[in-house]
Amino acid sequence: MNLSELRPPAGQKHGKRRLGRGMGTGRGKTSGRGHKGQRSVSGFRLMRGFEGGQMPLHRRLPKRGFKNIFRKVYAVVNVGRLEKLDGEVFDPNRLVELGVVKNLRDGLKILGTGELTRKIAVKAHVFSKSAEQKIQAAGGTVEKIGAPSS
Repeated sequence: MNLSELRPPAGQKHGKRRLGRGMGTGRGKTSGRGHKGQRSVSGFRLMRGFEGGQMPLHRRLPKRGFKNIFRKVYAVVNVGRLEKLDGEVFDPNRLVELGVVKNLRDGLKILGTGELTRKIAVKAHVFSKSAEQKIQAAGGTVEKIGAPSS
């Protein structure tokens, strides 16, 4: 047996129903749409959430809160995590290689949770104040980089 001999089980595949091809087909004239009514006219397409004219659920429910469309979502790494990694220089690409960050999103943000005892150089889009202070206190350098290249 090989791939060219594979077939779906009998009865699984059906031909497309051909509508409006004469009375002998059983699907002539109105083509299964019935007579009159909203669904019988050409161009009818049921809208998502349409409830037959009743006010749809998504419009009945109250709107709450505020959604900031300009919000930035950063990939976050703590200083304590950088302490455990091998190497002296860390930038977004290096952290992706190491598997610390899976998706950079709008950039890399370094936070100050954890202790740092060695000298490291970090390049990131955003630093928290405590992270910046801890890196510099350990003798390391902090470099802010521009927007990530997507």
